[in-house]
Amino acid sequence: MYRLSYSKIYRTLHWAIAISFVLLLITIFLRMTWMNKFHVSDILQENLTERGITLSEEETILIAKKIRKPMWQWHIYMGYALVGFFAIRFLLPFMGEMPFRNPIAKGLSAKEKFHYWIYIIFYILVTISLTTGLLIEFGPKVYKKDLELVHIQSIYYLVGYIVLHLAGVLYEEIYKRSGLVSRIIGGNDLSN
Repeated sequence: MYRLSYSKIYRTLHWAIAISFVLLLITIFLRMTWMNKFHVSDILQENLTERGITLSEEETILIAKKIRKPMWQWHIYMGYALVGFFAIRFLLPFMGEMPFRNPIAKGLSAKEKFHYWIYIIFYILVTISLTTGLLIEFGPKVYKKDLELVHIQSIYYLVGYIVLHLAGVLYEEIYKRSGLVSRIIGGNDLSN
């Protein structure tokens, strides 16, 4: 069985991208749950009311946004890091590293074609997410709401991709005993 070996550049970039995605998902999760502006506003309202202080819902939402702003800045920082990592990913094939696989090349198995198509779709979706994120930050504000609608959908493909990716890795590791995890962590094939 042919086993891919992964260079240090490949492994480093793989884990940098993976860690960036996890940190992005954490900030999204926090923003949707505990750090949700309405949730934080309700906590503020309840505690202020107990102390005899009255603020409007708009005022407590404004405070809630300020409370969670430093956390949300990390989402933006991770987005910038991911832009850099993907720029490197797209440049590496021109330097002889990490070539993109062609899903319509002759002689590929159905599994290989599926695998390569998944990566192409993933790269396209990430590019859309990164582009909309950058345009939200730096583009014309007239399009901000529309861009946010597209950008927010990123969570669905990202979680789906992560689940599919981990399921594929577990399948290869458990059923094929391919040593994939050893190779992507240390570059060595420890399965022999």
